[in-house]
Amino acid sequence: MRVLHVCTELFPLLKTGGLADVLGALPDAQIAEGLDVRIILPAFPEIRKGIPQCTRVAEVDTFAGRVLLRYGNYRGKGIYLIDIPSLYDCHGSPYHDKSLRPWPDNHRRFALLGWMACEIACGLDSYWRPDIVHAHDWHAGLACAYLAARGRPVRSVFTVHNLAYQGLFAAHHLSELQLPASFFQMHGLEFYGQISFLKAGLFYADHITTVSPTYAREITQAAFSYGMEGLLQTRSDEGCLTGILNGVDENIWDPATDKLILAHYHQDNLSAKVPNKAHLQAMMGLQVTDNALIFAVVSRLTEQKGLDLILEVLTPLLSLGGQLVVLGAGEHALQEKFLAAAAARPGQISVQIGYHEIFSHRIIAGADVILLPSRFEPCGLTQLYSLKYGVLPLVRRTGGLADTVVDSTLENLADDSACGFVFDEYCPRALEQAIRRAFVLWRRKKQWHRVQHHAMELDFGWHTAAQRYRSLYYHLL
Repeated sequence: MRVLHVCTELFPLLKTGGLADVLGALPDAQIAEGLDVRIILPAFPEIRKGIPQCTRVAEVDTFAGRVLLRYGNYRGKGIYLIDIPSLYDCHGSPYHDKSLRPWPDNHRRFALLGWMACEIACGLDSYWRPDIVHAHDWHAGLACAYLAARGRPVRSVFTVHNLAYQGLFAAHHLSELQLPASFFQMHGLEFYGQISFLKAGLFYADHITTVSPTYAREITQAAFSYGMEGLLQTRSDEGCLTGILNGVDENIWDPATDKLILAHYHQDNLSAKVPNKAHLQAMMGLQVTDNALIFAVVSRLTEQKGLDLILEVLTPLLSLGGQLVVLGAGEHALQEKFLAAAAARPGQISVQIGYHEIFSHRIIAGADVILLPSRFEPCGLTQLYSLKYGVLPLVRRTGGLADTVVDSTLENLADDSACGFVFDEYCPRALEQAIRRAFVLWRRKKQWHRVQHHAMELDFGWHTAAQRYRSLYYHLL
């Protein structure tokens, strides 16, 4: 079976979030399951630089100009690159400029991604044609609409990685993007008078997936759906909405082999984790001591991630003997508040604005607890990485966090199923209570190590997701 993934990021060449990690790992797992997988991406500078050896497949005239489609290989994966410098030759984020303003031609840039995926599905490459087009997030949503406009030459899957990002553009762009005027309606891609690339994927795909089972249920509810609950409830009732949990790329995230951390360790040798903690404290300017419980945040700095709650509980966290490490970037106000907190409490709080792959590995290897008090969380990869490293996640019960973290209640500790700390109500008091429970368990070293050991034994490898996607593809065909 031939599968074409349609996306905008690919780890390690270009990454702004978890989407890149998924597309860096899922195709490999699918290839291991016997599928013939290729990926189509815009030829952003970082992508083009990482895949320099490409052959010419076709040159075509499109609504966005003349496009050269190239084909190359990256780490065993076949990659199509959409080469049109006037659209994609921008450095930094593929979505916005340094001032966080969306690129003014985003409607063309990402519509072209879907248009070219549809052309490949219709035979643009005479040597390879997919059976399934698998589009990811709003950037690729129009692929499903273009396929529908062409009579559905192949089946399509649309994966929602985060419903909060919808890709909304003015209605007058519809004719420019060469989509039928009849598509601009409630039963189509129209959303409150605008074009929604996200809704195009949700409405026209043959099947929708999300990145965790709980999130698939949550997005049919008004509180999580951003106005899409009617459509999503209908698709769910039709049996066309499935949650498939993301996984961990164990070639990248494994404390026994990770080349980016100071000392290797595994679940039967947790004492070897200790040097990583001291190294993290020294690296981040914290007081170097075994007597501090290190809480870590590795995240986009947005309210979605519950970071406003963390700011509210800094006093009890520190007074109980905790330290806090923060790595991430995002909303300016949150960045400034965390930087101010670090300046006011040197040696206890350290904040690094930006994202650094090396830092993320060293923080997760050295921390004791990872904080994820999210308002909502489609899947979350950080808690999966931390479990693999024996770092206990402290999470709010939502989305993929609810699917992957078992609370350290007395019952769960007794049957050795606990692997972290979970709270329900979105408020500072509930988060503080969970933090206090973490301190109680940490002071009981034998129990703490048992929970760490169990966490590291859990299997969240990509092979499970690959098998489920293969079953879904066969079902569609």
